[in-house]
Amino acid sequence: MKGIVFTGNRELEIRDFPDPVAGPGEVVLKMKASGMCGSDLHFYRATTDGSGGSGSLGLGSTDPVIAGHEPCGVVVSRGEGVTEEQAPDGARMMNHHYAGCGTCTHCRVGWSQLCGEGITVYGVTGHGGHAEYIKVPARTLVPLPDSLSYEAGAAISCGTGTAWGALGRMQLSGADRLAVFGQGPVGTSATMLGKAMGAWVVAIDISDERLALARQYGADATINASEPGMNVIEALKELSNGEGMDKTLDCTGSADARIQAVRSTRTWGTTCFVGEGSDVTIDVSPDMLRRQLTLIGSWTFSSIGQAECAKFCAERGIPVDSLFTQKYKMEEAEQAYELFDTQTTGKGVFML
Repeated sequence: MKGIVFTGNRELEIRDFPDPVAGPGEVVLKMKASGMCGSDLHFYRATTDGSGGSGSLGLGSTDPVIAGHEPCGVVVSRGEGVTEEQAPDGARMMNHHYAGCGTCTHCRVGWSQLCGEGITVYGVTGHGGHAEYIKVPARTLVPLPDSLSYEAGAAISCGTGTAWGALGRMQLSGADRLAVFGQGPVGTSATMLGKAMGAWVVAIDISDERLALARQYGADATINASEPGMNVIEALKELSNGEGMDKTLDCTGSADARIQAVRSTRTWGTTCFVGEGSDVTIDVSPDMLRRQLTLIGSWTFSSIGQAECAKFCAERGIPVDSLFTQKYKMEEAEQAYELFDTQTTGKGVFML
């Protein structure tokens, strides 16, 4: 089979790999859709000079790893110990793209990325979904509702699922005013899901194109943080009768956006950080203590949360597939990631 490999320095290759064979407890999926995620860019842009840090391609192995951690496909084979009931032939499946020991407290409740024994991250340290097939443990499979497309399943398998997990951690309700910083794949999903939950949503970004998409997805107001003289904190307070927002969600990882999220949240409000990378300096007393602020972090989602997100999208008819503004064949990978690297567009997906 063929698969996409990030080779660093904004380069990739399409390489040949043996077709995977399911071992004990494993399942092979024929890929149907594999989404592009903002975190892919860490490895697409990575250096190859061994300098380390978040910009290094050091994945702990010299073997090439197939990219893509938003896989969705159909069951084509099962290994020993996997029953027809667990993974029926032709069943439509998403993949929770982490695998831990399978028996610890975290793994048993679907949070295998928190496993203390070490984890495999498909698309990063294990072969991912940018290929014709993917081999994964049967326990990582999450059924895709019949009413959702494979593209929707790919989105829910990371970006949209991550937004769902963060909104759940924040206990978002229809009574809330929500500000979403960053309208990349996760932020756009948060805007769409937040509206479906009944919240009043403000989308913030530095790209007019992404803000236009946010309005299409239901944002009640948008703010371009790059406009000359723009004070995002004051703008959000003006939109909330001077009080500040009930809930704020940072999906950027930017220090500036993070502190703006904290300082634009009302007293007794909640701020959540979901964007990875970077540091932020918070003045604890005025920023948190004296406003009774709740500050939380949210890292992706559980396999149970992934299933709940899919059910919510199916029942509410949420057009998750519309998040994919570009669809590609595998041989178009080079131009796909060149465009995605500009961070001005929506989300891309490989249809396989």
